[in-house]
Amino acid sequence: MSFTLPITVYYEDTDALGIVYNANYLKFFERARTDWLRHIGIEQSDLLKSQVGFAVVSANIRFKKAAKLDDQLVVSVTLKQLRRASLLFFQKVVFKDNERVAAEAEVKIGCISPQLMKPRPVPQDIRDQLIQFLDNASHEKINEND
Repeated sequence: MSFTLPITVYYEDTDALGIVYNANYLKFFERARTDWLRHIGIEQSDLLKSQVGFAVVSANIRFKKAAKLDDQLVVSVTLKQLRRASLLFFQKVVFKDNERVAAEAEVKIGCISPQLMKPRPVPQDIRDQLIQFLDNASHEKINEND
């Protein structure tokens, strides 16, 4: 199951050529993942109070079509894999009017202890919430090894 977030391209999102600066796609992806967590009942501020954090481990982005100022975009989030201490997402930015892909990415997120800045297992209560949103169509299994 995918979650989507509408985004409008603002002047601050663009570079000197008037197109979305490449690093800003990471911001769009991050915003969508944060809103997805909120949508399923997980607040990052509550996680931090419990000494649980999520950090990007890797991002493989493919840019397909440049977005420009005032474009209306939709960012999707699909959880593809849940492991002991990480999550793998597939994310896309598409143009709202024609659904052409602007960018797509595979983003791996690690669960960490913010205080120790070291990996930690995803807590069981959070795992339980995440499991129901795992995209079964991906045929990825929940894997306890990282």
